[in-house]
Amino acid sequence: MPGYLSATRHPWASLLFLFPLLIAYEIGVLALGGTQPDALRNGADVWLRDRLADYGVAFVWAAPILLAGLLFLLSWWSWSDRPREPITTVFGMTIESVVFATALWAFSRNFHILLERTGLPLNSVQFHRVAEGQVINFIGAGIYEEVLFRLGLFSLLFYVMRMLLLPKIVAVLLAALASALFFSAAHHFGSAGEPMETTKFLFRTVAGLLFTAIYLIRGLGIAAGAHAGYNILVGVSVG
Repeated sequence: MPGYLSATRHPWASLLFLFPLLIAYEIGVLALGGTQPDALRNGADVWLRDRLADYGVAFVWAAPILLAGLLFLLSWWSWSDRPREPITTVFGMTIESVVFATALWAFSRNFHILLERTGLPLNSVQFHRVAEGQVINFIGAGIYEEVLFRLGLFSLLFYVMRMLLLPKIVAVLLAALASALFFSAAHHFGSAGEPMETTKFLFRTVAGLLFTAIYLIRGLGIAAGAHAGYNILVGVSVG
């Protein structure tokens, strides 16, 4: 039976931990979005839905079903090693997510200070209270962005680099950096993208690297929980 530290990295633990958050996000979007629920959706969620729509799959629950189905398939692949104490595991994952989210939030509040002597044209990151619907968006960001950029992009880049016979540590570092850069840049592209600011871009790159480390060491569920928790802490902070 796997211990707690390894249990959290199992896809079954991630599914059990993320499923309630995923349902809360989807119901929240539909309940609070009124006639335009897509306005509350996270960008990674919208991107996934657009890709599904390109193939004629426009069912509103298609994206969460696809995500949950993927985690279930990964769980089935290693079913014999699944956590045997799921309630304890999920409880521990919740605590870890809060701890990591709080630590990253504290780091973000002082990030610009760490860069003041670099000579770069920096702006301090501003924090504002947000509406209830935006909190729902933050939950979706934690789930869908971690699935897209860590489970998806990082893993793909890592395996491609390993196929190119790069040493494992080099493949991990390059894949982590590339996926973190894509993660940061994604916040500044598209019609809903934010204006490019050096501080925000650098911080999100660093955050992407930290989320990758959490993903590798503690698992997808905790990475997504920490991401969602961090977003919520930022959103409800008063600058």
